[in-house]
Amino acid sequence: MLTVIVIILGLALILYTVLGGADFGAGILEIFTGRRHEKIISEAIAPVWEANHVWLILVVVILFVAFPPIYATVSLYLHIPLLLALIGIIFRGTAFAFRHYDVVKERTAHRYYGHVFRYASLLTPFFMGMTLGATMLGRINPEASTFAELFLWPWFNLFSASLGLFTVALFAYLAAVFLVGEAEVFDQHLDSRYPRYALSGSVGTGLLVFGAAHFQGFPLLALFWNSPLSLVCIAVTTLLIPFLLAALRKGRIWWTRLLVGAQVGLILLGWFAIQYPVVIRLYGHPDLTLLNSRAPDTALFTLLIAIVVGTPLVIPAFGYLFWVFKFAQNPPQPK
Repeated sequence: MLTVIVIILGLALILYTVLGGADFGAGILEIFTGRRHEKIISEAIAPVWEANHVWLILVVVILFVAFPPIYATVSLYLHIPLLLALIGIIFRGTAFAFRHYDVVKERTAHRYYGHVFRYASLLTPFFMGMTLGATMLGRINPEASTFAELFLWPWFNLFSASLGLFTVALFAYLAAVFLVGEAEVFDQHLDSRYPRYALSGSVGTGLLVFGAAHFQGFPLLALFWNSPLSLVCIAVTTLLIPFLLAALRKGRIWWTRLLVGAQVGLILLGWFAIQYPVVIRLYGHPDLTLLNSRAPDTALFTLLIAIVVGTPLVIPAFGYLFWVFKFAQNPPQPK
């Protein structure tokens, strides 16, 4: 039962990272491309940007019900980066809604909405990455006596910041690949160099994460080296790069999306492999794991029933939403 719930948690996290990450990445790309591709980005994410948060809600609910000590620790000691990420989600969504759906396209207000949308899209994944880095680094100390030691230093450090930058770069990479297909749907041109630039940024910030971990005494490289599954994930992710670039050159849109989604999924699987069963590393205390933080079997069983009942409702509805807005309204044009 616990294994099934953990698998569902992992799948929900992957779906939010891939789908929600592509939406955040679209706003990040706008920072560098300006308003040249605003129409493509707005039309691409307008139907689904809010729906993608379903997967984040599912992750939060599973943690709250199935692993309450983990949920409590994150929401207490990492409440500052979490709050900043949530504020970013709210501001980003509000700005996008006003920018895209406002009846009166007043020029000055539209420009402000665009700025808020772009920079909230950048800051939100940055603080999400910082939160993840804090759970890995092991600087959360429940016995600390000062505000800074309790609520700042666990996440306000070089390693967490580097992981935040990596998250930003990864989301931009996802968006750059996804938007190539959207540009063709709307018969517009999107510079094919964007995915390559974003890929270079992801690789560079990924190396920065390992460098920051070494600088702060966190044996991240050793953890990967001692995990065969993580090494396989890194190797396969790397080997997929030339296939992805070839698919981009040939205009095979769905292949590029499947490949970039597989790369992100493998990155998350590699992270899970070096962590399992640990979720939060604590300073001077036993780590919080999926085993010692689990809820009673009754709660797990009830949660599993809710997921089994809800999934047949959510998945088809989500698929229909994509079909209506991505295919029914914009059928592929013959070449």
